[in-house]
Formats: sequence, structure tokens, C-alpha cells
Amino acid sequence: QVQLVESGGGLVQDGDSLRLSCVASGRTFSMYSVGWFRQAPGKEREFVARISGRGFVTSYADSVKGRFTISRDNAKNTAYLQMNSLKPEDSAVYYCAANLYTSGSSAPDYAYWGQGTQVTVSS
Repeated sequence: QVQLVESGGGLVQDGDSLRLSCVASGRTFSMYSVGWFRQAPGKEREFVARISGRGFVTSYADSVKGRFTISRDNAKNTAYLQMNSLKPEDSAVYYCAANLYTSGSSAPDYAYWGQGTQVTVSS
């Protein structure tokens, strides 16, 4: 079982950057794929990015491609989401999720979830 804790959210302006972190418990973090999702008020939770257990494979939603970068440091049991050129439409609660060896980009593909961190981008 994995427990996830996100941090790094905040209030920024249009065009700014933020880096989110997701710290995982356990000693087998490298076996888990990690996904970032986000949910804005009144909207469904949507996929943002994912990274394979060893970090060799990544994928992104079209809406963030070229602006966001997902990465991980398995020695620190931590995954990151670097968000550049933020836009007001990126405002949402961002969730880190994990599951063993999944390559999915849907919320049901992930068994373990963090509590979320709020990102607000003002115009």
C-alpha cells in the first residue's frame, strides 16, 4: 500500500510557474506508476500527466503538453509536476495518484490518491 502527500500549490499569476511534489510512503515506489490529475469546481477530475515506475515513459494531456513536465526521484520517493506558463484555466485541485505498473490515464486506473493541493492562477 502507498500513501501519497502532495505539496507546492498556491496562488500565482498568469504566466508564472509552480512545482508540485508528491511524496510516497513505502520502499517499492519505483514499482508504481504515478499520475497527476486535476479537478476544477463543477468539473470532472481530468488527467494531466503520468510517468512510469522508472521514469522512462511519460504522457501528457494535450492541454498541458509543452508547458508541464512530470518527473520522479525514486531515491526520494517523490514525483514532481513542473508547471510553466500557467493559465487561469489551469486553476484546480491537483491530485497525485499511483498504482502498480499501470499505463492508464483514467482515474479508475489508479488505486492510491493523495489529498490534493490547490493551484489558483489569477489573470
